Amino acid sequence: MMAQTRRKERLDRGIRVRTDGLYALMSWRELSYLTLPRVVLIFGVLALPFVMPSMYWQRVISIVCIYSFLAISFDLLAHFVGLVSLGGAFFVGVGSYLAAILNTSLGLPVALTIPISTVLGATICTALLLPCLPLRGVYFAIVTLMYPLALARVIEALNILGGTDGIMGVASFPSRWVEQYFMIGALLLFLFAIRRLVNLDLGLVLRAVKDNDQAVRASGMNVTFYKAIAVFIASAMGCLAGASLVHIYMWAGISQFALDFSILPIAATVIGGAGTLTGPLLGCFILVPISELLRAFGTLRIVFYSLILVGFIVFRSEGIMVYAQRKYHQFERWVKV
Repeated sequence: MMAQTRRKERLDRGIRVRTDGLYALMSWRELSYLTLPRVVLIFGVLALPFVMPSMYWQRVISIVCIYSFLAISFDLLAHFVGLVSLGGAFFVGVGSYLAAILNTSLGLPVALTIPISTVLGATICTALLLPCLPLRGVYFAIVTLMYPLALARVIEALNILGGTDGIMGVASFPSRWVEQYFMIGALLLFLFAIRRLVNLDLGLVLRAVKDNDQAVRASGMNVTFYKAIAVFIASAMGCLAGASLVHIYMWAGISQFALDFSILPIAATVIGGAGTLTGPLLGCFILVPISELLRAFGTLRIVFYSLILVGFIVFRSEGIMVYAQRKYHQFERWVKV
């Protein structure tokens, strides 16, 4: 009897041979191959509140989710629409002040202030950015950077909305578990919703706007309208982050227009991998805890923080998630010939 021969082949070979871009699953093994990364992500994030060693690090989880909203919104605008936005601080500040006003002045509960601030804040941000949508590249980035700086100085100079003292007495979440799982649940919902959106017809149009907006305009489509949709979605995520942040700190002030909310999400996107949507999330889960660990070094933490960023960019310029995806799809197994 002849010895049975075997050969190595990639795990995804059967799937990719049968279809091109569509999944035709023939076994539970192939189904698990595709769903395993998503299952690990979902259950890993949901388990974080239980594995954190202290309440301080449980609070850090919420802050990571705040930055993750901003990083995913930046990735959506930059990679899928071609709008490089530095307006993360603008979105956070608008959402924070709206939630604080609705809660302290109108007496609305947390369950209403967050969704109202998300939608209303996204509408305000989109309306203010509407005249800037024809701009591209560095010009749009500079304009979005000016908004949080200008609004913070206006509040300080005119002494409105609490001035430099801010708005105090904002209600907190009912409990830390509600806070953490609301943030985690909303983050996962937005993540998978946007992943679905970019693969729909709307997502194809947004990519076309990025690649050649003149061709889209020649097709009879309103390029500004589609850009406004993308900006509304991105600003809604930022305003949701700001509205949640104000209930975490129980205070709204001009520090929520700080440039950290614009810069760190960009760094997280670069480290995690632009265009993956999950990469910016991973980048935030790396950068935010590192910045917290380096607080003991005082101002020197900026030096260590910069060295870490440079190291990631030099040795993994494509991003961790892009590298991980490529390696995952290169796994092989022995099969019978």
